[in-house]
Amino acid sequence: MSSTEATEVKPREGFSSRKVFIFAAIGSAVGLGNIWRFPYVAYEGGGGAFVIPYLIALLFAGIPLLYLDYSIGHRFRGSAPLSLRRLGRGAEWLGWWQVLICIVIAVYYAAILAWAGKYTLLSFTKGWGDDPEGYLFGNYLQAAETPGTTFDFVPEISLTMLLFWAITIGVLAMGVQAGIGRTAVIFIPVLVAAFIVLVIIALTLDGAGEGLNTFFTPNWAALKDTGVWTSAVGQIFFSLSVGFGIMITYSSYVSRKTDMTGSGAVVAFSNSGFELLAGIGVFAALGFMAQASGTEVSEVVASGIGLAFVAFPAIINEAPFGAVLGVLFFGSLVLAGLTSLISIIEVVIGAIRDKVGISRRAATFIVGIPMAIASILMFSTTGGLYLLDTVDAFVNSFGILAVATVMMLAVSGVMAKLPTLERHMDRVSSIKLAVWWRWLIGVILPIVLIIMLVQELDTKVAEPYGGYPEDLLNVFGWGMAAALPIIAIGLSLIPWRRGTVLSDDPDEIAAAEEAEDALLVDGGDTA
Repeated sequence: MSSTEATEVKPREGFSSRKVFIFAAIGSAVGLGNIWRFPYVAYEGGGGAFVIPYLIALLFAGIPLLYLDYSIGHRFRGSAPLSLRRLGRGAEWLGWWQVLICIVIAVYYAAILAWAGKYTLLSFTKGWGDDPEGYLFGNYLQAAETPGTTFDFVPEISLTMLLFWAITIGVLAMGVQAGIGRTAVIFIPVLVAAFIVLVIIALTLDGAGEGLNTFFTPNWAALKDTGVWTSAVGQIFFSLSVGFGIMITYSSYVSRKTDMTGSGAVVAFSNSGFELLAGIGVFAALGFMAQASGTEVSEVVASGIGLAFVAFPAIINEAPFGAVLGVLFFGSLVLAGLTSLISIIEVVIGAIRDKVGISRRAATFIVGIPMAIASILMFSTTGGLYLLDTVDAFVNSFGILAVATVMMLAVSGVMAKLPTLERHMDRVSSIKLAVWWRWLIGVILPIVLIIMLVQELDTKVAEPYGGYPEDLLNVFGWGMAAALPIIAIGLSLIPWRRGTVLSDDPDEIAAAEEAEDALLVDGGDTA
C-alpha cells in the first residue's frame, strides 16, 4: 500500500487528557495478579528482602519496557499491528501475535471475573458454607474429576459470564473517552478506596501483626537464588501489562504533546504501590486465619485461585465484619479485573478498526460477541478450570515473554530503531532517556527474558504441567503457544484498508490525522 494514499484516513479518537490516560493505564496494570499473586511471590522471594529485586526489576525492566511500548504507540499512532508496521515492514506480525495473545487471555479472564462477581454476592451471606474448598470445586465450579475438556455446562457460571461480557462490550462500544476513560476515572478511585478500607479492617484482626511479620521479615539468603530475581522480573512484567499490545494501543490515544515518560513513572509506581497495599491486606488477614486455626502463617499462605476463593472465604467465615471484608475483597477483584479485561479487548478492537476501517461499534460487536461465545463455551463447563489453568500457564510463558523478547531484538537489532524512539520520547517527556535505555532494551532485558523462557521450557518439558493429560497440554498448551505466531504471520499478509498510512514519516501520519486534537476533547467516534 502506498504511503501517499492518505485521503480516506479518519482521525483517531482518544483520551481527553493525560489524567484520563494515566487512570486507564493504571486500570489496565492493576489486575487480579496484583491482589492474589504478588503477596505470595513476595513471601516466597524472601519477604522484606524481596523489596530489593522487586525495585531493581521495576526500575531496570518494567519501566524501560513500558517506555518501549509507549514510544511505539505514541510515535506511530496506531494499534499494535499498525504501529509496528509503521516501525518496520517486517514487524507487523509481532503486533498480530500480541493481538492473538489478548484474545486468548480475554476469553479465560472473563471466567475469573465472573467467579469474583458471584463471590461478591455470596459474601453477604457467606454462602459458601463451612467448607469453602468443597463449595468452590464441587458446588460452584462442579469441576470434573478427570482433567480435560467437557461439554457439561454450569448454567450459573454461564449466566454470570454473559453479564460481564455485556458490561464489557457496552463500555467498549461507548468509545475511548466516554467508555474506557470514564470507567477508569470512576473505578480506579473506588478500587483504591475499597482496598484501603479492607486493609484497615484486616489490620484490626487478631493475629494481623504476625501476618505482617511473616510478610516483611527479610530472608536475605533468598537473594542468592536466581529464581527469586527472575520471579521479580516476571511479576513486574505481567502486572504492568507490558509486551502484549495494551500500552502500545493506549499510548496511541493521547495527545502528541503528552509527557510519556512522566506518565509512565506515575503508572508504574501506582501499580507497585497497590501491590504493596495488597500484600499488607492479604497477609494481615492470613495472620488472623493462622491464629484462628492454631497454625503458622506459612501453613495458610496461598496464591491465585486458592487464595481468593478458598483461603479468603475461610477468613471471612471467622473474622468480625466478615461480610464487609468479603464484599470489599471480591468487589475489588471485580473492579480490578473489569478494567484489565476492557484494556485487553481494546487491543483487538483497535487492530481490527485500523486494518479494515470500520466504526468502533461495529468493531466492538464483531470482536466482542464471538469472544463472548467462545469464552462461555470453553470456560463455563465442568472442565473449564483445567482448561483455564493450562491456557494461562502457556500463553503467559510462551506467548507474552516470547513476543516481548522477539520485539525487543527486532526493534533494537534488526531494525535499529531504538535511537528514533528515544529521540521521540525525549522531545515530549520530562524524564529523558539515554544510552542506558538502549542497552537495557537492546541487550540486557532480552537476555533476562531468554533465561526465563529457557527455565520455563525446562520446567514444563521435565514434568507435564499440573499432571494434566498430554492431549490437553498438547492442544491448549504447546499447540496454542506454537499456533499464535503462525496465525499472526498469516494475518499480517492481509492488505490494509485503502488509505492507511504505512510510512513511518510522522508528518504523513500527522497529516492523515489532522483532526485528532479536536477529537481528544470528546473522544468522538468517527472512523
